[in-house]
Amino acid sequence: MFGFITNTLLPVLILLLLGWVFFRIKMLNEGFIEAGSKLVFNAALPALLFLSISQADFSHAANFRLILTGAIATLAFFLLLMLFCHFTVSPPNARGVVTQGGFRANMGIIGLAYCTNTYGNDGLAAASVYLGCITILFNVLSVFVLNFYLDGKRSVLQHIKGIITNPLIIGILLALPISYWQIQLPEVLLRTGKYFSQLTLPLALICTGASLQFRSFSADWFNIGISTLCKCLLYPGFMVLSAYLMGFRGMNLGIVLLLSIAPTAAASYVMVRYLGGDHRLAASIIAVTTLVSLPITAAAFGLLTYVGVI
Repeated sequence: MFGFITNTLLPVLILLLLGWVFFRIKMLNEGFIEAGSKLVFNAALPALLFLSISQADFSHAANFRLILTGAIATLAFFLLLMLFCHFTVSPPNARGVVTQGGFRANMGIIGLAYCTNTYGNDGLAAASVYLGCITILFNVLSVFVLNFYLDGKRSVLQHIKGIITNPLIIGILLALPISYWQIQLPEVLLRTGKYFSQLTLPLALICTGASLQFRSFSADWFNIGISTLCKCLLYPGFMVLSAYLMGFRGMNLGIVLLLSIAPTAAASYVMVRYLGGDHRLAASIIAVTTLVSLPITAAAFGLLTYVGVI
């Protein structure tokens, strides 16, 4: 467990804190965060996913039974959480925000960093395909629940276009046939791509840390508490139990844990703001789950390692 904390959690925490500190002492500004986040999302992270999948053994990278298990379990948890929030969360326009905050994990940045630090290139490749598929489901469910409770509307056509043009999805889809047929890419492309993709996780974590917003939580403590409890404990617990019952052990079970236990995704704030919801509540959920998830991640990984299932 100590090795997991020092090798996996501490580097992530330090980079998040550096981003937060750099922004507060004005070493970074809003322009840098916006430009850096766009660079990560549109180029660096797709390049990282493309390289990791294209150079991996397809049979290990694309575990369709694991993906199906993750998708079904995520959908089931989402429906239960939405039903619970419908009767407990107020005001009504906060229900969609709380529901999204309770299941939508930051798999592409923090979760991927966990898997890379823990399992190396094999874990990175397997996690990349899994998160690509589950990210599509996250987007569909988030748009549905926010449209259900908020005044802002996003058409089905707009959403489909957003998925099709998502750089992460494009990078994964381009890499899969290369991995399947074991196509050898030019050395210059591999080396250049490796240099470029190496900036992905550090830059992404620094920008994520810089964008964390802490404020008075007195008015929203109940709603923030529901999202935090679900995101940091109930959702990862439900996902791990589902994968365990389906017979997954070792690295596959560890990937499910590390991706699902990542804090609420920063993209949830963007979507809430776009649809006219309470973006301050969304930002608070991201900040609190980011802090709370770190010690819980250490405890959960240590427990599963101790009992010998990962």
